[in-house]
Amino acid sequence: MANTKSAMKRIRQNERRRLRNRTVRSRVRTLIKAARVAEGPTASPAILDAIRALDKAMSKGVLHPNTVARKKSALARRLAPHR
Repeated sequence: MANTKSAMKRIRQNERRRLRNRTVRSRVRTLIKAARVAEGPTASPAILDAIRALDKAMSKGVLHPNTVARKKSALARRLAPHR
């Protein structure tokens, strides 16, 4: 257990951030899953929603920029026409 006041405050902050980050990460996962299963005319908006959520998660510091870039790239490949 923490002994100093600053360490106890840090524990409280970390718990609040953990819960906030968990909701953001969960939303991103849900939208990515929806984008992967979407087909036809619903695919494009679903993929764009997932990319938007990834960008927000990155700007909040929840996800690493390289992770976001990798996931966005995989989603964008689904949008592009096959060669």
